[in-house]
Amino acid sequence: MRTRSARTTAALTASLALALAAGPLTAPALAAPATESAVVSGTTAGPDVEALRAAIAGLPDADATAALIRVDGRGSWRGSAGVHDLKSGRAADPDTRFRAGSTTKIVTAAVVLQLAAEGRISLDGTVQQYLPGLLTDRFEPITVRQLLNFTGGLQPGASLGDDVDDAYAHRFETLTPEEVVAASVTKGPDPEYRPGDRQVYGNIGYTVLGMLIEKVTGDSYAHQAAVRILQPLGMRHTSFPVGADPRIHGPHNRGYDWIDGRLVDVTDWNMSDRWAAGDMISTTADLERLLVALFRGRVVPGPQLQEMFTVPDVPGARYGAGLERFELNGKEIWGKTGSRPGYHTVVAATRDLSRTVVYSVNSTDAKGDGLAIAQRFAFPAFNR
Repeated sequence: MRTRSARTTAALTASLALALAAGPLTAPALAAPATESAVVSGTTAGPDVEALRAAIAGLPDADATAALIRVDGRGSWRGSAGVHDLKSGRAADPDTRFRAGSTTKIVTAAVVLQLAAEGRISLDGTVQQYLPGLLTDRFEPITVRQLLNFTGGLQPGASLGDDVDDAYAHRFETLTPEEVVAASVTKGPDPEYRPGDRQVYGNIGYTVLGMLIEKVTGDSYAHQAAVRILQPLGMRHTSFPVGADPRIHGPHNRGYDWIDGRLVDVTDWNMSDRWAAGDMISTTADLERLLVALFRGRVVPGPQLQEMFTVPDVPGARYGAGLERFELNGKEIWGKTGSRPGYHTVVAATRDLSRTVVYSVNSTDAKGDGLAIAQRFAFPAFNR
């Protein structure tokens, strides 16, 4: 994870000004006026509206160029601020599309759990059973459930760079799922832990799950996600890139990241290496629709849905199948973060949906300190 410990806020702000004046972005961006709407119940405490307003005030700043926040449940609030792009400085589109990152894993887990409900796979079945030949004889059996809850013990696969700075030069290159997994297999099993012994968050297990979906259904992952999840829920503005297409099609705010001391437009990027683990494009409204339908049992049947809210009994675990458990202000919250260069996303809710929040923040360090971003833009939704 990159850190900004060596940069002060003042230095970042100065760098932003220099980038806008003389770097790859040539025109100054003034702070765009924030927009908001709210419906807060008079009988039940709603979100901390003042804190939410403060979170988006003054954008763009050194940490984010735009933010779109959507809060619902008992009391609702919508807010957007910042700019569509730094060059023009026009106001951010509040209904725009963005790279949703690892919130993709919610969809992948839901498809797998639907297949389990249909009896087409068993969660206790193994990778070796469903994808024979993928793993070598060095690997112990790894179950579908272990892939879902990040206890499979696979090492990370191939990557085009360890961080945004390294990967930027390779942003139009392609890594296929097969290449990503082959690199993991070459490394061999985790040398310290057997499958099921430890939870380690990562993308590799969900890449394998995408391959499993395709093998079991005889169909592409993207089409299965569309016909099983996106279309039934009316997620009309959610999609997956076609092949190596690096663009976000439809309205979208531009994404930026600090690279070699400059603020660079990183919107166009081939996300093929993330695939079923993180290449979805969506909107806040669509992700809220997914979150609410999922929690209400309209996406995955009850027995399988419980897998998403079940954290394995291993030290330090906090993930179920595709969802992460948080505790904040005495509330148990379930959700998922997602980050791609220029874009940071959160979906989160209490189990009873008394509070939901979805945001997309055009963070200038989206792959860095996600907790700091969430503390600013998501935590206020659960403050009351």
